[in-house]
Amino acid sequence: MNRFRPLQSSLLALALLSLTGGMAHAAKDPFKNTRELFKEAYTQAATQPGDEKKDSEALRHYPLYPYLQAARIKRELSQATNELGPADQSAETFISYYEREPVGRDLRGAWLSSLAARRQWQPFLQHYNDRSASDSLRCQSFTARIALGQTQDLALDIARQWLTPVSLPDCEQAFDWMRAQNALTPELIEQRVRRALENNNASFARQIAAGLPPDRAAPLLRWAALLENPQKQIDALIASPALEVEPKAQLAGWSRFARVDRDGALRRYENFVRARKLTAETASPYALALALALSWDRRSEALDYFKRVQPQDFDDVAREWHARAALWAGNWKLVSNIIAAMPDQQRGLARWRYWAARASEKNGEAELARQLYESVLVDDNFYSIMAGARLDRPVAPHPEKLPLDQAQVERMEQLPPMVRARELLLSDLRNQANSEWSFGFEQLMESARTQAIHLAARWGWYDQAIATASQQRVYNDYELLYPQPYDAEVLSAAKLTGLSPQLIYSVMRQESLYRRDAQSSAGARGLLQMLPETARRTASKWNKPRPSPDDLFNPVINVPLGAANLRGLLDRFGGQTLVALAGYNAGPNAAARWMPSEALDPDIWVENIPYNETRNYVQRILWHNVVFSWLKTGEPQKVDNWLVRIAPLSDSAMVGLAAEGT
Repeated sequence: MNRFRPLQSSLLALALLSLTGGMAHAAKDPFKNTRELFKEAYTQAATQPGDEKKDSEALRHYPLYPYLQAARIKRELSQATNELGPADQSAETFISYYEREPVGRDLRGAWLSSLAARRQWQPFLQHYNDRSASDSLRCQSFTARIALGQTQDLALDIARQWLTPVSLPDCEQAFDWMRAQNALTPELIEQRVRRALENNNASFARQIAAGLPPDRAAPLLRWAALLENPQKQIDALIASPALEVEPKAQLAGWSRFARVDRDGALRRYENFVRARKLTAETASPYALALALALSWDRRSEALDYFKRVQPQDFDDVAREWHARAALWAGNWKLVSNIIAAMPDQQRGLARWRYWAARASEKNGEAELARQLYESVLVDDNFYSIMAGARLDRPVAPHPEKLPLDQAQVERMEQLPPMVRARELLLSDLRNQANSEWSFGFEQLMESARTQAIHLAARWGWYDQAIATASQQRVYNDYELLYPQPYDAEVLSAAKLTGLSPQLIYSVMRQESLYRRDAQSSAGARGLLQMLPETARRTASKWNKPRPSPDDLFNPVINVPLGAANLRGLLDRFGGQTLVALAGYNAGPNAAARWMPSEALDPDIWVENIPYNETRNYVQRILWHNVVFSWLKTGEPQKVDNWLVRIAPLSDSAMVGLAAEGT
C-alpha cells in the first residue's frame, strides 16, 4: 500500500462523511479530537519516528495528515547520509502528490536544501524550480550546473545574481567559477560595488572592490570612506578643493554627515560649498539634505536651508518636511504657499487639505477654511478628527457595510485550502495557515474574494480578515473590522489602570491586529507587544508576578501589563495621551526629545514626529479610539479633548526619564 494518500481523497472522504449526518453532533468543531491527536504527533515528528500505522488509522481522514507526513520526511532528511535513500524516495513521492499545494512546495524547498548539502546535484536540478527559488537555492543551482557540466548560459545567470548588493555565501563557489572563466569582469565588479554603496553597505563594498585594479577601485573606496567617517572625509574635501570625488559619492557622504551631526554640518556648509565650487544649482541637493536633517530635529535653521533648495530638487518627501518645518515655526503664510505648490495628487490628500484649512484660518480666510475642514470631515482618519475638533462638531465614522453572502461563505469554508488553513490556525501553525489561505484565496473568483473577509472574521482570524480587507480595499465595515475579543482581559486591565477599554483596544489593534502570538523583530510579544524587560519592570511597579518572555503570549498577563505600561507613560507625561502613545511606540526618551520648549498645538506636534512609523501609529490609534467609542455608543464622538496643547515636560519629569534610561 502506498505510504501517501492524496489530500483531495482525504477531503472527499470527509465530505461524504459529513453528508451522512455522522458529524452533525459535532458541527461546531468536527475535528476537535483528531486535531489534538495531530498536534501531539506533529510535535513529536521533529524528533521521534512515531507510529505511522497508528497515526494513519487515527488521522488518515484529517485534513492536515499530509503535514504530519511532511514533518516526518523532513526529520528523515535531516538524518540522511550522503547517498540517496528512502527519505529521498519518500520526499519525491510526496511532492508528486502535492507539488502544487503549500505543503508540497514547502517540502520541496527542504528536500532541495538537503540534496544540496549532500551534493546530490542530479536530483536537485531535476526538482529545482527557479521561479519560486530563494537566493540560497538559486546559488546552489549554479553549483549543481557546474558540477554536472551544464554550463551553457551559466555565466549570464550567475552575473544577474552577482549584482545583489549583499553577501551571498551560497554563491561563492559559483562566483569562483566565474573568476576562473574570466567572466567576472571589472565592469561587473564595479556594478556590484556601486549597488552596495547605494545601499549604504560600505564594508561589503570594500570587500568586493578588492577585486578591482587600484585606479578603478580608488573612487569607490573614497565613497565608502565618506559613508564610514563622513566628518573626516568632508573636512578633507574642504581642505583639499582639488581632491576629485564622484558627485554621487560626495552627496552621499554629505547626506550621511548631515544625519549624524547636524551642528557639524551647519558649521561646515558654507566652507564646503566654497571649497567644492558649488553653484546655487549644484549646492541645492546639499542644502536639501541639511534642511531635512534639521527639520527632523525641529530646528529653526531648517527653513533657511529649504530656501536654498531649487524647485527641481523638491520631491514629495521634501515638500512634506518643508511644510512641517513651517508649521513648527508658526509661519502660516509659508505653509499655504508650500501646499499650493504641491502636485495635485499630494495636495488633495486629507493631510494637506487639513493643513491648508488651518493655514487659511490663521491667514484670515475663514470661509475657505470652513470649506476645507468640511472636505476633510468625509475622510475617516486622524485629520477628520482634527477637522471635527476645529469645527466643534462630533465625529462619526462613515460605515459601509460589506454585504454578507452566507451561502457563498459556507461554500468557501468547505474548500480544501480553507479547511486546511483553519485547522492549521487552530493548531498554532500560523505560517502554514497563511500559506494555505493565500493558496485558497488565489483560486477564488474576483467576485467572491471580499466574502473571504467574512470567513476569516467568522473564525476569529482577525489579522487575516483585516489584511484581506485592505487587499480588497474594504476599509469602512467597522463592525466587521473592529472586533473586540479578549473582553474579560481588556475590562480587567481597564479597571486596573483607569484607561478606557476603547483605548486599550485601539492599542491592541494597532500593535498586533489581535494576534496573541505576535512577535516583532525587536522581540516585543503578544497582544500589546510588550518587550520582556519592559514587562518585567512594569510588573515590579504594579506588584505583579515577574513574567517570562513566553508568558507575554498569554492575554491574561500581556493585556494588564501593556495597559499598565501605557498608564505609567501617561502619568510621566502629565496625562498627555498623544505623547504617551508616541512613547509607547518609540520609547519614552524619544518622546521626551520631541517635546516642545513651549506649549504647542497637538496637531502640529503630531505632524512633526520625526519617525514616520510613530507618527502614523499615533494618528491611527486616535482614529481607532473614535471608532471603538462610536461602536460602543452608536453616537458621534465629541473630539475637542484632542485639542489640548502639548506642554513641555517639567525638569523633574525629564530627570526621572533620564534616570530610568528607557
